[in-house]
Amino acid sequence: MDEPLTRGEVAELEAQIGVRLPEQYRDFLLHVGAGGAGPAYGLFPVRRVQDRWCWEGDGADLADLSRLAEPFPDRGPDPKLLDDLLSQRPEVEDFDDLEDFDDAIEAWDERWAAVMFAPERTAGAIAISHLGCAQREWLIISGSHRGTIWSDCRVDDVDLAPLLDDGRLVTFAHWYTDWLTNAERATSPSS
Repeated sequence: MDEPLTRGEVAELEAQIGVRLPEQYRDFLLHVGAGGAGPAYGLFPVRRVQDRWCWEGDGADLADLSRLAEPFPDRGPDPKLLDDLLSQRPEVEDFDDLEDFDDAIEAWDERWAAVMFAPERTAGAIAISHLGCAQREWLIISGSHRGTIWSDCRVDDVDLAPLLDDGRLVTFAHWYTDWLTNAERATSPSS
């Protein structure tokens, strides 16, 4: 686990990104650590690199640090647009030549990525954990969903979605302590 940040370091980080971090995450950085052990492959650490703060980890750089003060969008792309794009996805059986299929799927992937991975999709959010296979989880730091965790399976053609527990949005503290509780159960000797 990376050492906790000082109040001065958190203030410097927040001044750089132009927004106050959600309280639960802010408290974590101040009292627990700046990253390390956590859900999936761990919590991406926030570190000062060449006099700038950034999050490090596989996919942490997907967050546009210059857009963190912007509100995270309340809605994703138009569902009709997504349905249209998905219906246009090439199928290998529609091609006689595998090279033609490869070209068609590459062109489709570019159109899909332009919609699903547009920078405004994750404004106001930081990638904080890697789940494997290019799937990640994001902490929303600006907007109406501030302080909640969202799943990112866009690599599998699934839109960003909030994590829910009994229909309620999962907050950072809930997400982390749930992992901690489950990790403790998994390592405790059975009675």
